[in-house]
Amino acid sequence: MFDGYDSCSEDTSSSSSSEESEEEVAPLPSNLPIIKNNGQVYTYPDGKSGMATCEMCGMVGVRDAFYSKTKRFCSVSCSRSYSSNSKKASILARLQGKPPTKKAKVLQKQPLVAKLAAYAQYQATLQNQAKTKAAVSMEGFSWGNYINSNSFIAAPVTCFKHAPMGTCWGDISENVRLEVPNTDCSLPTKVFWIAGIVKLAGYNALLRYEGFENDSGLDFWCNICGSDIHPVGWCAASGKPLVPPRTIQHKYTNWKAFLVKRLTGAKTLPPDFSQKVSESMQYPFKPCMRVEVVDKRHLCRTRVAVVESVIGGRLRLVYEESEDRTDDFWCHMHSPLIHHIGWSRSIGHRFKRSDITKKQDGHFDTPPHLFAKVKEVDQSGEWFKEGMKLEAIDPLNLSTICVATIRKVLADGFLMIGIDGSEAADGSDWFCYHATSPSIFPVGFCEINMIELTPPRGYTKLPFKWFDYLRETGSIAAPVKLFNKDVPNHGFRVGMKLEAVDLMEPRLICVATVTRIIHRLLRIHFDGWEEEYDQWVDCESPDLYPVGWCQLTGYQLQPPASQSSRENQSASSKQKKKAKSQQYKGHKKKRKMPIGKKPVSLSSLPMTGGVRRSFSGDEELTPPPYRTLPAQTAPEAFPPPSTSREFSPSLKTVTTLQLKEELLDGEDYNFLQGASDQESNGSANFYIKQEP
Repeated sequence: MFDGYDSCSEDTSSSSSSEESEEEVAPLPSNLPIIKNNGQVYTYPDGKSGMATCEMCGMVGVRDAFYSKTKRFCSVSCSRSYSSNSKKASILARLQGKPPTKKAKVLQKQPLVAKLAAYAQYQATLQNQAKTKAAVSMEGFSWGNYINSNSFIAAPVTCFKHAPMGTCWGDISENVRLEVPNTDCSLPTKVFWIAGIVKLAGYNALLRYEGFENDSGLDFWCNICGSDIHPVGWCAASGKPLVPPRTIQHKYTNWKAFLVKRLTGAKTLPPDFSQKVSESMQYPFKPCMRVEVVDKRHLCRTRVAVVESVIGGRLRLVYEESEDRTDDFWCHMHSPLIHHIGWSRSIGHRFKRSDITKKQDGHFDTPPHLFAKVKEVDQSGEWFKEGMKLEAIDPLNLSTICVATIRKVLADGFLMIGIDGSEAADGSDWFCYHATSPSIFPVGFCEINMIELTPPRGYTKLPFKWFDYLRETGSIAAPVKLFNKDVPNHGFRVGMKLEAVDLMEPRLICVATVTRIIHRLLRIHFDGWEEEYDQWVDCESPDLYPVGWCQLTGYQLQPPASQSSRENQSASSKQKKKAKSQQYKGHKKKRKMPIGKKPVSLSSLPMTGGVRRSFSGDEELTPPPYRTLPAQTAPEAFPPPSTSREFSPSLKTVTTLQLKEELLDGEDYNFLQGASDQESNGSANFYIKQEP
């Protein structure tokens, strides 16, 4: 395990006595432009041409001065000692269960490090001069600074089963040891040292080099799933050097003994961790696959779209009829909004026929087994019926739970639902939820859990009471037993940070916080924005990700909005709003974007209520008749932002910090108790409140 360390910490002398290995180490010279080799002095050229590295001691020198025809060793003693001394490192490697390796290298004492440092300093001087000329200031959001400065915590990776490593994260926690690049070193090549996890924040960890004890001066942040993070023992198996940080290199005289003592019994990453990370980031969806996806202009129907790109399991779908390929829609591959070709026809859902009579070259239908499976239901007995009332999250204003009605019952447990008082006359804003969807609730759910229920637009008898409303409309409530009451042990807690999709602008992923937990329902707040832009999301939603997901996958993370950006957008919105008519554009809220962001979303498209739409190409043109409330004058919609910029899903450099996670035991909650903001998981019971 310590083979790598051995290659950079012992003298080139053939002597290997224990007394010499524990000698006090001399400080490194501050300015040595040369390296001595067997009594001769060679100055280094600017480049690496003509240079060689001793396979025994690691000394860098002029190739012509090296020993043997192959120039593998700097001296005869190194050549003779190579085979016998490699046994030392092999024995130490077995302490961590690593097999001996023929390429294992041996300990070298500090004088060699001093020599190597001279060359490193010379090269560093040249590099620094070049960097000074082309210095560019980099400004960006830092998860680590953000969490650390506010004492935030982040949701653990195990909360996100759909994310990479979500199901195989294991017991990675504080004090786990890793082998990471040593940045406190002036050697010309990349070297490693051992560090321990101090804090976790999603995929990211605050690390501290071994030997620093309680000194946090060189603590740093990194993504554990990164390519430079390895389990202890990786350097020995790969022949990489382990070099202590320059700041503490004189702290111990025998680093080998120090590491053996510190690492005995310590935990590290599984040997196949990097392989698991790679496998978990392989996605079955590929470009050119065809799917059926919700029509963002008419929620009541689906259209054919083609996968344009895949980033971290998120799909950029381009509607098949888009000639310039700009009419797109973003969603996760496990989203309930996408289906296999033929799904709409099979369940009786509206579908917009494509004007394209045949598939384009290279396009092919996505295999049905790749899509998220829904729970099978039995519709033969008591089941949902048209006209039944319920409560549902409004897909056009995800911060609200509204009074809703089942407008049509489809096959395989799917339902078409409309928001009372806000529906278009032709049903173009109906939306499809499965009967097991966590986004629909029985009558009384909001009242029991102290959530504000949005009454039908124009309904004047406030406060709203379900009993009166059912009597006035001659309706019945959907039976409670038909709703999904499963509450998984999701692990979320109020206050946890995460990265969340703004479902009103689904191409954007933002810094967010869990502000309320109602059993499996989470209230997601976008940091820097007002509460009116919050969204109700299920705990198993594929649109929630751990801290560090964007950095891991190369997706662009939207930082918290600044105060100035919000004020500018608010002022611009108010000025444009005055010029708008009072025509109702749909029950929705347009998310205000910071300057420089271009929104492309479900909500940015017209969903005009009370205006007849043309559904040319629909398999079903006329919705069934239903009872409607009197039309009401509606407030105007939020206008789009005044400035925009094309979104480019490029990697933003971020670093992260995680405070200690508090995992509480699950508890059972009963809805009859009227409790809300449950921060634990457990069983739940729904009921309908009866009033005389």
